[in-house]
Amino acid sequence: MKIFGIGRNYAAHIEELNNERPTEPVIFTMPDTALLIRNRPFYYPTFSDDIHHEVEIVLKISKVGKNIDEKFAHTYYNEIGIGIDFTARDLQQKAKEKGLPWAIAKGFNDAAPISEFVPKDSLDLNNLNFSLTVDGETRQHGNTKLMLFSFDYIISYLSKFFLLKKGDLIYTGTPKGVGPVTIGNRLEAFLEDKKMLHVDIK
Repeated sequence: MKIFGIGRNYAAHIEELNNERPTEPVIFTMPDTALLIRNRPFYYPTFSDDIHHEVEIVLKISKVGKNIDEKFAHTYYNEIGIGIDFTARDLQQKAKEKGLPWAIAKGFNDAAPISEFVPKDSLDLNNLNFSLTVDGETRQHGNTKLMLFSFDYIISYLSKFFLLKKGDLIYTGTPKGVGPVTIGNRLEAFLEDKKMLHVDIK
C-alpha cells in the first residue's frame, strides 16, 4: 500500500503559509507506519515542538491503473474518508530553508490519522464540505469546489508516475486554518455534518 499526499491544493492555505502557487500537484509520500486508525490517540513526539493539524479528504484506490485518462479516473475509487495530516512544522521549515526533502516532517509514526471509508455515490464530490474542530471549536473548514486540482486530475496525474494499486490512499490537500496542537486537545473531523474521526492528543 502506498500513501500519497497532495500539498498546496487550496489557495487560501497556500497564502497562509506564504507558499508559491503550483502549476501541477505537489506530491509527497508517507510510509504505512504513518497511519493512525480506529480513533487511537496521538502521542506528541519528542522530536518536535510544533505539530500542526491539516484535515483532508482521503481517496481509496479500488483497482490497478497507470496512465489513467482523467475522464476515467472516477472509476478508480469507490470510497472516501477523512484524515489528518500531522506536520512537524519546525522540522519542515528547517528542511525547506536548506532546500532539503521534508519526508520526516510528514511521514513520522502516527502522522496520518484516518477515518473509516464511506461510499462516494452518496456524496456530491464537487461540492463537499469538510471540517476540523479542536476542543469543539471549528479550526478548519473546506469545500472540494475550492480545490486547485480535482480528485480525478490528481488520480490521473499520479498514475503517470506510479502504478496505482487497490488500497492505495491519497490525502488530497488541506484548506486554510492549519495550526498547532497541544497535549490535551481533542480533534474531531467531519464530512458535512457527520463526525468521521476523533483524535486525542496525549
